[in-house]
Amino acid sequence: MAKYNKSIVATGHEAVSRAAAIILEAGGNAFDAAVAAGFAGAVAEQTLTSLGGGGFLLARTADAEEIFFDFFVKTPGLGLNKKHKDPHFYPVTVDFGGSGQDFNIGMGSVAVPGTLKGLLHIHERLGRLGLAEIVEPAVELARGHQLNTFQAGFIRMLHPIMTMTQTGRNLYEPGGQYLSAGDTLAIPELITFLQQLVDDHGESFYHGDIARAIARDMERDGGLLTVQDLAAYEVVERKPMRTDYRGYTLLTGPPPCLGGSLIGLSLYLLEKMEPISEWGSAEHLLRTLGLMEEVERLRKIGISTPEMLRDFIQSQEIDGSVERIRMFSRGTTHLSIADAEGNIASMTCSNGEGSGYFAPGTGIMLNNMMGEDDLHPEGFHSSPPGERVGSMMSPSALLQGDEVKMVLGSGGSKRIRPALTQVLTQVIDFKRDLKEAVNAPRLHWDEEVLQLEPGFADDAVAALADKVPVNIWEDNNVYFGGVHAVIPGVDGAGDSRRGGSVVIVDA
Repeated sequence: MAKYNKSIVATGHEAVSRAAAIILEAGGNAFDAAVAAGFAGAVAEQTLTSLGGGGFLLARTADAEEIFFDFFVKTPGLGLNKKHKDPHFYPVTVDFGGSGQDFNIGMGSVAVPGTLKGLLHIHERLGRLGLAEIVEPAVELARGHQLNTFQAGFIRMLHPIMTMTQTGRNLYEPGGQYLSAGDTLAIPELITFLQQLVDDHGESFYHGDIARAIARDMERDGGLLTVQDLAAYEVVERKPMRTDYRGYTLLTGPPPCLGGSLIGLSLYLLEKMEPISEWGSAEHLLRTLGLMEEVERLRKIGISTPEMLRDFIQSQEIDGSVERIRMFSRGTTHLSIADAEGNIASMTCSNGEGSGYFAPGTGIMLNNMMGEDDLHPEGFHSSPPGERVGSMMSPSALLQGDEVKMVLGSGGSKRIRPALTQVLTQVIDFKRDLKEAVNAPRLHWDEEVLQLEPGFADDAVAALADKVPVNIWEDNNVYFGGVHAVIPGVDGAGDSRRGGSVVIVDA
């Protein structure tokens, strides 16, 4: 039975939004649409997500069942010979235009992938259309689609990764000419893989011929992923973390999803202070900077789980944190869907920057999550095999009472947490329109320099520059995340930084 007169989809690519819309128009629910969009995104947003990556989906059904699906990556190496040679693992620098970030790629950067199994699990658990119908939009995209400006830009930034192997060169540099906006990308091997998936349900990838082929390549070329790793992988259903803020409740990711706890900490600190009346004022920006610095300080001393957060809130230390704030007065993509029945799906997926390695015969580049420094604070390859890797990804939903008021999430590596916090506080504290909040300029403290998008008042920027070094970017940039959000039954907002696309389907 319909609760609203329309379903709303917000993603980072028009083809991905269209895939979700096709499924909704065919009678699918929000979860069918999210899974179809996940497969489509693995084709159309191939630099940001992949069936060989990992992710999370926050689901809230029309009858208020809440599930946080964890299909993020795990550390590899089960059954691996301890005398294995040093992994194939090396750094590349990705230039975002105003700031660079180092990532590590190669065979040794691959963690145990979960996205494929996650999408299949969610479809079986909450979907209602057949799998063949769900994957068909992705199959059509794999037959050939034009690269838009955003994806062409990402491919250009990631050139050393996309062309690490002959498979990558064949796909992205055919005839020696690197693909650019308007060119057609086709992935023939992925067509076959997706069509076989309807009957195979991922068996070959996790247990069969493809798993064995991946393991052979890894053993030969310095990787850590084994057949035991793939066979042992399971999707985990968790209870979402709940954080209260000014009369609202945020549903977000529990551990090992680190971002949710840190967003909760940010909101708790803010709630202890009086609201600021003017968004973008010097007072507002100084408080935001102080908040980012304080949360980073607390993260480094271990305040990064709900249990630690609860102990911290009950201690006297909270007053000191609030006072400090007052005194200072990866390749990832997201989709948000709210259907007409009242189901919502918030899903964030990532391939990191990609390892450069393609699973044989699939057209699927595997992730480089073992090479992301923010996911391994104790050092690369320091964790034992089989551990769930933490993540800053935080697919979320905002409730007031029992009503979902917003579905949101973001890509953007270390910038996910501040991007979501800044959008939430604009909507709640400053009563700004959702589209205005999503596309407003942002700031990010990188622990050395305050990265600042253009558009803030000169006096506010000057106040910041008196406190810390400031780098003002030329434009609003993909570096600062990509928040795609939906207000159920009302409207959606796609972040212009990441090709945001909103589609409305009438009930």
